[in-house]
Amino acid sequence: METAVSASKLPSILWGTLIITGTIVGAGMFSLPVVMSGAWFSWSSAILLFTWLCMLLSGLMFLEASLHYPGGAGFDTLTRDLLGQRWNLLNGASILFVLGILTYAYISASGAILQHTFAALAMPVSARAAGLGFTLLVALFVWLGTAAVSRVTLIFLGAKVITFFLLFGGLLGHVKPALLFDTIATESHYLRYGWMVIPFCLASFGYHGNISGLIGYYQGNGKKVARCLLLGTLAALMIYLVWIIGTMGNIPRTDFIAIAQRGGNIDALVDALGNLLQNASLSVLLTVFSTFAVASSFLGVTLGLFDYLADLLKTDNHATGRLKTTLLTFIFPLSAALIWPNGFLVAIGYAGLAATVWAVITPALLVWRARQRFPQPQGWRLKGGNLPVFLVLLFAVLNIVVSLLSYADLLPVYAR
Repeated sequence: METAVSASKLPSILWGTLIITGTIVGAGMFSLPVVMSGAWFSWSSAILLFTWLCMLLSGLMFLEASLHYPGGAGFDTLTRDLLGQRWNLLNGASILFVLGILTYAYISASGAILQHTFAALAMPVSARAAGLGFTLLVALFVWLGTAAVSRVTLIFLGAKVITFFLLFGGLLGHVKPALLFDTIATESHYLRYGWMVIPFCLASFGYHGNISGLIGYYQGNGKKVARCLLLGTLAALMIYLVWIIGTMGNIPRTDFIAIAQRGGNIDALVDALGNLLQNASLSVLLTVFSTFAVASSFLGVTLGLFDYLADLLKTDNHATGRLKTTLLTFIFPLSAALIWPNGFLVAIGYAGLAATVWAVITPALLVWRARQRFPQPQGWRLKGGNLPVFLVLLFAVLNIVVSLLSYADLLPVYAR
């Protein structure tokens, strides 16, 4: 709830903004240029902008509903109280599925990018072996606890920020407008490929699990948290747009077909950029950036899955209990990655569909019921009345319909 603490005594919004941006931007960004290759730059940018708006609104809705509850209340508390036990079970299942399939996606991605890195060092290692080794290392940090993960994540985040500015400064310098706007194309039907982009854009704006922590961090000051969500998601949007410009402005549209046929894994995109740029330093920066992007996303997602399982199963926080939870966290995603090592792109798509429940529909329903139960706002309320609620629910329906049509193979696919 809103407190009487002076806003000037609260932490700077810079830290909350960095938390949101760091949570959003990760390995998922590598799927965007591949799935957007059909719709290409203009339509994909428009879809990305619309997705950003809807995902920002859904986060602000969850913030508004949360302010009516004590600090620390999360999705489980709010959903059970406002929407009932049945919806809470559905919402919990969607959270578990999203975190689990993203863990699988990052195991798959880590194996591919590490194989690429070792190959550049003349050290041949299979993607399965690399993914297994890296997963065991991540599992060790997760078993050690949040403090260990936080320290390692801070190192990864710092490296990711430094390499990001160095890399994209170089990539943008090589952008060719003829490629970016596809002026030499023989095909003009771009929009028909845009529908399947929506679930991937949705999956690329996941940050809702951090809102409860930010409310506690800023002692219930809704205005500060709202500014963090706005600036953090806006920064992520800008990074995505720069990434799309840097890739689509350097890789011809037709080349993405071969990348998609390799499962859309990160190493395929890194190879394509490296071969076209013919710049050793940029190729190294791209490899380093992709490695740290995967690692930071991997740590964040697996820690979230570990915490959710620990709370769900009520396991103790001692070494034995943490070991059991760690095994449950990794055993199923790791087994799937060893059997199907090239499922990064497909996994991100499934995550987008499942995330529709807990990151889009649930926040809209929560704020709807909260306004009925608590007519008086707790210091901050999202403006616009019910219009943002309807817009977000419409976006959710659109995403579900598109995802189901895609799984039924009823949507045109360019990169096949």
